Amino acid sequence: MAERTAVTLTVEDGVAWITLTDPGRRNSLNPVLVTQLADACALVRADRDVRAAVLRAEGPVFSAGGDLDSLGTVPADPTAVYRGFEALAALPVPTLAAVHAPAIGAGVSFALACDVIVAGRSARFDPRFLDLAIHPGGAHLWRLEQRVGHQAATALILFGEAVTGEQAAQVGLAWRCVPDEDLPALVSAMAARAAGRPAPLVRRTKSVMALGRALTDPSAAADVEQVAQNWSVRQPEHLDAVRRVRDHVRR
Repeated sequence: MAERTAVTLTVEDGVAWITLTDPGRRNSLNPVLVTQLADACALVRADRDVRAAVLRAEGPVFSAGGDLDSLGTVPADPTAVYRGFEALAALPVPTLAAVHAPAIGAGVSFALACDVIVAGRSARFDPRFLDLAIHPGGAHLWRLEQRVGHQAATALILFGEAVTGEQAAQVGLAWRCVPDEDLPALVSAMAARAAGRPAPLVRRTKSVMALGRALTDPSAAADVEQVAQNWSVRQPEHLDAVRRVRDHVRR
């Protein structure tokens, strides 16, 4: 029997669209979906024509998190379930999560693995790990606190709070929340904007931003940024952009 398709990948105009297509299992972290997500990310990483990536999902739930058929048992490799998150977070291009519906438990981790989250009004973010008496994993706590700060992360994890798409935008979990029908157009426009910029510059800028999160000294961060900036001003794309701006201003 052929393996079901739980994740699809399409590339159009430099944007990779990674879609969770397993609504029958509520896009949960089952082995098939996790493996196919990691494989899709590997293809994106290998394709130098891809300049941005979007994670989206089909069905009434963005992701229900842990697979109910697997919960309650101790797997031989407890880290295997996180391969999809890790591959998504490691992509060198800008990544967007388009959350149109509830993200539950580890389903929130799918979104947190992306650089930017955009939510529809029907979105809901509900970690609820402790309701199942399980500790969060896969760097969920680190990514959540990086995104929303200590107080909001504590409210969501330790106090069992959940937030709507609009509330997620207010606390910084999402960049924006828009009416459901406007979500695809917004995500497409944002992805196209990122994909329209010089790919080497975008990749390098993302890598420097990641390095900067590990630094505590602004002087060290300035040194890292200076090296990248010195490289960028020598690229033909920079000279072309400056020329276009000058021509526009002098008209």
